[in-house]
Amino acid sequence: MKFELGRHGEAVERRIQQLVSEGAAARIWRRDAAFWGGDPARAASVANRLGWLDVARDMHERVETIERFAAEVRDAGFTSAVLLGMGGSSLAPEVLRQSVERDETYPTLHVLDTTDPASILAVHSQVDLAGTLFFVSSKSGGTIEPNVLFAYFYEQVRAALTDGTPGANFVAITDEGSPLAEVARTNEFRRIFANPSDIGGRYSALSYFGLVPAAASGIDVRRLLERALAAMDEARVDDSAALRLGAMLGEFAREGRDKATFLVSPEIASFGLWLEQLIAESTGKEGAGILPVAGEPGGSPLKYGDDRVFIELRFEGGYDAEVDALTGALIAEGFPVAVIELEDGYDLASEMFRWEFAVAVAGQVLGINPFDEPNVQESKDNTTRGLAEFASRGTLDVAGIDGGSPMALTPGREPDRDVLHALQSLLARIGERDYFAITAYLQQTPGSDEVFADMRTVVRDALGCATTLGYGPRFLHSTGQLHKGGPPAGVFLEVTATDVRDIEVPGKEYTFGQLKRAQAIGDFESLVAHGRPVLRVHLGTDIDAGLATLRTAVRTALRQPAAGGRR
Repeated sequence: MKFELGRHGEAVERRIQQLVSEGAAARIWRRDAAFWGGDPARAASVANRLGWLDVARDMHERVETIERFAAEVRDAGFTSAVLLGMGGSSLAPEVLRQSVERDETYPTLHVLDTTDPASILAVHSQVDLAGTLFFVSSKSGGTIEPNVLFAYFYEQVRAALTDGTPGANFVAITDEGSPLAEVARTNEFRRIFANPSDIGGRYSALSYFGLVPAAASGIDVRRLLERALAAMDEARVDDSAALRLGAMLGEFAREGRDKATFLVSPEIASFGLWLEQLIAESTGKEGAGILPVAGEPGGSPLKYGDDRVFIELRFEGGYDAEVDALTGALIAEGFPVAVIELEDGYDLASEMFRWEFAVAVAGQVLGINPFDEPNVQESKDNTTRGLAEFASRGTLDVAGIDGGSPMALTPGREPDRDVLHALQSLLARIGERDYFAITAYLQQTPGSDEVFADMRTVVRDALGCATTLGYGPRFLHSTGQLHKGGPPAGVFLEVTATDVRDIEVPGKEYTFGQLKRAQAIGDFESLVAHGRPVLRVHLGTDIDAGLATLRTAVRTALRQPAAGGRR
């Protein structure tokens, strides 16, 4: 790892020396919860979340068990595997699936971490149910998304296997004694992997949650763990790269440079998804926080504000010319930059440990508990309330919203079709050091990615602000914590649409589409309750046309800003 901090390096070096003098590395390794300060309740909470420190070593001792299970799955004839999970249960397998070479004689892995009906149907259409193994992954065993996805696919497999036992197509990964473990025993799952309970979801990449699906899809988890063990050893010294990285992130955030912008080689672009959750959910609380900016298109250094620090991740000898050129230009302009080189995709395991350690250090520098997520429950509670209202009233949302052209829904105002005016008002709320967040409750497609990337670029270039994109409900278990609990610097555009095809949830009074809409409404209400500027645009039934209209409206709103301009 190389740091190019320029004139910003002096404060970071002082912070590193302070951490070294406090014996930070030794205290973390002996699980000294007092290192993170706070009252006895915080210390107790922290003490129960430090299992990630040694889990790679524990898993290395169990790696033969994992490998035998993977061989069993392959030999049983499974050709596909689908992981049903959210947040920490799904993001590490998703990153490994996309970025690490595998033995293709093993099943092809899909990851479903959404309630979007179109996304669910798309995966369903790609697999042969009888030959598919489903991982139901949930630390608590009570998370709504994997539970309803299990209900759906269990019924589908049961119908497909006229003379089989559907439970043999399912595997549970969960904490010992969770409700999911009981469901798995009742339904005679093929296997239950009981994960150590002292590991939070976002720190669980190197536990059963990340490793078992990876092994089942033909990834060499022994090799992954050996890279992670090397990173563990490296982090034991006083001023390791992990500690220096954490000191840099925390110190810069204290100074207002709280947007960590990632420039990632295309081969490992998905790593940004995992980093988003780790950083945002760990640091975004008590009015503090570091905004991870992943997937933002590159631009001229002149378009970036002085609230950013940049981190480039790239393969050794396989530089991406465009990313490298931008990094060089940023260093020349005096922006602080860290450069991390990876030998290959398996080095992501060492990076996962390094970043877990660094974020734990950054949390200490910021004076917060990096292992809790106090605001995640808010949106869940609002979702539950929305579903209850739907059950009693039989309707959900504003009458007439699902037809016609896009509609704007602004807090305190009647819904209307004047999307341009609503966007002008929203974008006028973006001030210095604020960020613009798009939260989209849609199926992620190349088309939607392209439209949102364009919107991020024009907003960033026009207003100089950092921009983020999250697909719902995935981001609720990631950046959602920072949106509500972090600095009051976010301006939010929520995008929803009508589900042309919907799916019943077995045993429930609502459909997947209604659940997703309740989640979007619940998140909107949480943002309003926290005083965040937010606009919801509902695209109607023609999503492609609606996205085109929205893109045009954003561009027009930037050319014709609201009276008064930026706040």
